This record gives sequence, C-alpha cells and structure tokens, in this order.
Amino acid sequence: MKLVRYGAKGREKPGLIGSDGRLRDLSGHIANIGWNELAPSGQNRLSRLDPGGLPLVPGKPRLGVPYTGISKIIGIGLNYRAHADEAKMPLPTEPVVFMKATSCINGPFDPIIKPRDSTKLDWEVELGIVIGREARYVDEGDAPKHVAGYCVFHDVSERAFQLERGGSWDKGKGCDTFGPIGPCLVTADEIPDPQNLRLWLDVNGQRMQDSTTADMIFGCARIVSYLSQFMTLLPGDLIATGTPQGVGMGRGVFLNVGDEVRLGIDGLGEQRQKVIAAR
Repeated sequence: MKLVRYGAKGREKPGLIGSDGRLRDLSGHIANIGWNELAPSGQNRLSRLDPGGLPLVPGKPRLGVPYTGISKIIGIGLNYRAHADEAKMPLPTEPVVFMKATSCINGPFDPIIKPRDSTKLDWEVELGIVIGREARYVDEGDAPKHVAGYCVFHDVSERAFQLERGGSWDKGKGCDTFGPIGPCLVTADEIPDPQNLRLWLDVNGQRMQDSTTADMIFGCARIVSYLSQFMTLLPGDLIATGTPQGVGMGRGVFLNVGDEVRLGIDGLGEQRQKVIAAR
C-alpha cells in the first residue's frame, strides 16, 4: 500500500494511492494514519479494503507528511561507501548515529527555510525506514518484522552549523523544515529488497546524486537491529539511512534562496522543494 495524508497543513486527511496512481480517501475508515495503522494488525485491516471502492479525491491537493506519531528521527551518517570517499573519511566500523529534532518535520512539497546566518545549506536524499512495532534488542534476522514501511527522506543539513560551530552534528541537522518526509509511506510488503533501490536528487534541474542503496555500508536490517541495542524504537520512529555521494559539501556548492530541489527513490515517489529565506 501507498499511504498518504492530504490537505491543508494541520488538517490533513488519510488517503491511499491505488495501483492506478489515483488518490483515494480513507477517512471513511480511519481518522488518521498513525501508530494503529502502522502496526501489523492495522495494515492487515487496511489491506482488506478494495481501493476501487474508496472515494476518489478531486484535483491535486497538497500532500503532507504521510503519517503521524513520530517520536524521534535517527540519522545514520557516512553510510555509503562513495560518500565516505567523497568526504575523505574512513569507512565506519559501526553505524554513525545522530538525531534530528522532530520540529524539523516537513511536507514533501513544502518549502525549505534557509536559516539565519546559514552559509552552507546542503541536500541529502535518503531512504527512510518507518518502524511499525516496538523494537528492543532485536536480532538482525528479526529486524524486518519491526518495519512498517519505507519513504523518501530529505536530510537537509547546514554544514557550517554541523561542522564548524563545535559540539555535535545535531545543530546542523534539526533546523525548521530540515526533514521533508514522503510523499507516501510504502508498506514493507511492496519493497522486497530495500538494498536494491535507486535514489537521486536534482538541484535546479542538474543531477547531483544518483546511486543505489546497494552502496550502503550497513543495510536496513543491520541498522534497525543496531539501534535497538541502544534505544527502544517506537512505532512511527523514522530512521534516515544515510546519503550517497554528490552532496553540496563534496562539490563545494550549496543551496541558496530561490533554488529548487527534486529528489526521489524508485517505488517510493518524488519530492520537490523551493528554498526560501527565514523571516
């Protein structure tokens, strides 16, 4: 299933994108897409619905974040071999973990705000893992059972804040709008191999990133298992699994007000954002 939330910000309704690519309304069956719908039992209930019998949504409404109930966003750094080479850093022997503030959460087509004093605003297309049921001390072989699905995640970063202002990475990762999610949550049954997905990103029509998740150093199951040794993963938690080569930091080029970013992952949809100035 491809689950979405559509409508004005703060008043989104639950929806589903059918195999015909058309948006259909789920509000007659559920009030929202949250923990209950991410759980295996909730997905089973939704999967029994006939998409053709759901009301079509007219026009082209705004798509928001595809689900609610995100208690934390966990980032994995330097998780693509070519990106580590680009950054001139050794391959990590364990996943590099950082956190993004939940106040950075943004819709997939909503603007990115360039923060005040920002000089190195950067892009990062990433595969997002969405947790469907509580995970604590999970073995790698069992990790996929705890995954509700996958989504496109844009790990927007401010490199000067991240790397030149002291302390941890987090201050360059959690600014407002730095976490566009969606457009849809694709349930895990539709993604048989998350290590075989093409992901790409364009800035102003120029291709900057183009790779596959096969280049990950630590695969999705390994990441879920690893994180569950240090913290309880709750339904709705999102894991950003790292970005491939081609980021602005590696190119010496950064985003400015007026730039447009488009990004996508095969089978998971596309995002598009304009960069605007902070007020």
